Amino acid sequence: MIVTSPADFLSVYSPERFPATAPATARAAFLVAPSDFSLAAESASDNRYMAMGSAVDPLRAASEHACLAAALRECVPTLVFPGDPAMPDGVFPNNVFATVAGRAIVGAMRHGVRRREAARSDIRAFFRDLLHYELVDLSTDPVVAELTGAMVIDRARGIGFCGLSERCDLAGAEAMHRAFGLKLTFCFELAPGEYHANVVLAQLASRAVIIAPDGFADDAAAEAIARVYAPRVLRIDAAQKAAFAGNAIALDAANVWMSATAAAALTPAQRDALGEWGFGLRSVPLEEIEKAGGSLRCCVAEIF
Repeated sequence: MIVTSPADFLSVYSPERFPATAPATARAAFLVAPSDFSLAAESASDNRYMAMGSAVDPLRAASEHACLAAALRECVPTLVFPGDPAMPDGVFPNNVFATVAGRAIVGAMRHGVRRREAARSDIRAFFRDLLHYELVDLSTDPVVAELTGAMVIDRARGIGFCGLSERCDLAGAEAMHRAFGLKLTFCFELAPGEYHANVVLAQLASRAVIIAPDGFADDAAAEAIARVYAPRVLRIDAAQKAAFAGNAIALDAANVWMSATAAAALTPAQRDALGEWGFGLRSVPLEEIEKAGGSLRCCVAEIF
């Protein structure tokens, strides 16, 4: 079922109808390492978080990424695929590849520089030939569907929260709803200037959310989502959103991961709230990689 209004979402949703019975977090993760890290001008056309006026340091980006991979391995098995200088946005694979149990999904990317990533034969072969996952390829469909960049998923309940923008149209949302096998998808417009839902919304192990209300075109959409997870709702302001505090992920039931910049933007009360909800706050420096307009969540593709 796909709904497009806050009222319809709230009328359909109930804890009894959508119990949290499936695994809430991934069993592994994979990253794509930066190679001759640079900023993709094509992507900057609809990503205002990119620091196009800044110089970038490829060696620093590589070091940050290696530290991220090492840290994540303390939480879940974490694989790293090599990067490609022809794919400067390739450090953000969660927009391009995603999984459910037994199925790997390839996204339909808006920009040509990202479509090259979707064609990577090694990542496709890893899922198809090594893990024997069914491959669902959206990249040739007439849609725009940037996977878990555009779609924030409550995995345990089978509910998707899909932000519509230049990076995901309604047809793309419908294609992802089918590919992920979701029970319910709530589609809402992002605020002007926002490109991905996972910058304004993070779903934490199916029991809490981080949400930036000003990232939604309609405040009621943000509040409808918040009602599902109340009182475990961490609302962040515009400055915290710009620091990527909404671009977070729970890779297990006990930890929330975000960049060091994002973690530093949280207030003591917000940190305490995460602790009260059973989450440790884990962070790593990603300042160089964040110049490309994404942060820690964007770097992590989950394997279910």
